[in-house]
Amino acid sequence: MKRILSSIRTWLHRSDTFLLSVCLIATVFGMVLISSAVRPTGSLRTLYVQIGATLLGLVLYVLFSLIDIDIIADKWRPLTLISLLLLLSLRWLGTSQGGNRAWIRFAGIGIQPAELVKIVFIVTLAHLITRFKDADRLDRPSSILALLALLGAYFVLIVVISNDTGSALVYAFIFVVMLFCAGVSVWWVLGAAVLFLLVAPYLWYYILTDNYRTRILAMFDPARVDPTGQGVTWQPNLSKAAIASGGLFGQGLYHGEQTQSGVLPLQNSDFIFAVAGEEFGILGCILILALLTVIIIRVVQVGLRSQSRLGALTCMGVAALVACQTLENVGMCIGVAPVIGLTLPFFSYGGSSIVTLYAAMGIVSGIKMKPKPTMFLP
Repeated sequence: MKRILSSIRTWLHRSDTFLLSVCLIATVFGMVLISSAVRPTGSLRTLYVQIGATLLGLVLYVLFSLIDIDIIADKWRPLTLISLLLLLSLRWLGTSQGGNRAWIRFAGIGIQPAELVKIVFIVTLAHLITRFKDADRLDRPSSILALLALLGAYFVLIVVISNDTGSALVYAFIFVVMLFCAGVSVWWVLGAAVLFLLVAPYLWYYILTDNYRTRILAMFDPARVDPTGQGVTWQPNLSKAAIASGGLFGQGLYHGEQTQSGVLPLQNSDFIFAVAGEEFGILGCILILALLTVIIIRVVQVGLRSQSRLGALTCMGVAALVACQTLENVGMCIGVAPVIGLTLPFFSYGGSSIVTLYAAMGIVSGIKMKPKPTMFLP
């Protein structure tokens, strides 16, 4: 017993308990919001699922904090293969929800593969970039093509099979941020920008569906794109109205007019930020953004102090994941970003999301537990 207690004390001393504490505060706040969002339905099943997923996430947090990230990185080939096969399985096992074939369901439990495999993608990308960087060949065309092939495999499977463009864009954002942090040549950045401008018309007319094009155009000219307000602007309009009605202090928990009438769309997941705005006001929204900002800064801080390039880049990938979903989710709730179905990290309902986030934070904690120099990159 003494040995167990000693091990627990050692873990608590060495692990990132500050990061874990902030994540838990955000999660508990999210559960309060979820409890309000599901109140009109009279069912608390969603809240129970979130609690169960959080408990599982905490177990994974501890487990991943104890596993050396190099061990995970060394297994990148089989892990990547398993990840891609899991995404491919959506072709036969996937069930549709909200227009996306992104979930595998059994025994009443839904699993979203695109969420679960984000960790494998981040660690694998960090591992490959580290290998190329250590060999002084990151800027070679062969290295860039290899990295693009990795991104392309995930991106294509997610978009083509599950039609989950939102999740695919998160992968692309992580990819860009990690390459930038690794110090890729500015010429590659300029070349990518020029290439994007050249292919943008093709992507706009032949790749994006009418639905996505309309959502993007609605950000700039909503009155023309959706004059009745009952089309693509309906969801963000309700969200903005809910946030505006909350004022500074909000209407009070369980007293939000739109939330308690069930008018808000997807109010326990995609538009949970609007629930916070209506019932807790601007101060509640500021608290959410503050908590997520602290998490992002802490993850970046651990990366900057990491003893290895692999650890540093992994942290940057995790920070990019949280930052991208935060910006997009809040943006679509206030009408400055297209509605593409991304959850708000730690706050929105989503078992796969919360499990993945805590596992990712466990990896960050494990990186912190190693001895570390003050330099970011050698």
